[in-house]
Amino acid sequence: MRTRGATRTATVVLVLEAIGTVALAAWQVVALTSGDTESVVSAVALIVLTIVGAAALAAFAAATWRELSWGRSGGIVAQLLILAIALGATTGAYAHPLIGAALAVPGVVGLAALILAVRRAARTRADEEDARDADRR
Repeated sequence: MRTRGATRTATVVLVLEAIGTVALAAWQVVALTSGDTESVVSAVALIVLTIVGAAALAAFAAATWRELSWGRSGGIVAQLLILAIALGATTGAYAHPLIGAALAVPGVVGLAALILAVRRAARTRADEEDARDADRR
């Protein structure tokens, strides 16, 4: 299986986001163990959800690399969620534009790469269907 540039870029972005999410979970564990949380139950639930998110990003990366449509679809949803978080980081009560930008840049790059990968997959599928139709005639 030969991957193209957009697919490779999308996969790399998703892998890096998964690694970043694992690092965030580790940071949350450190905060929990150092007593820097008000609610242990909420902190544990947040850690579990963060790990689930990291696993989903890793699964989307693997599926995107294998050129499976569900990986690209899930990756697009993840990028849109990341962009929503970036917007919140720049406009919330504790707004910090640099953090928002740091989140938005990989989100935009990943979204663009995934959309290009989807378009290429659609063209490839159409070409394969045309070839099959020609063989049947």
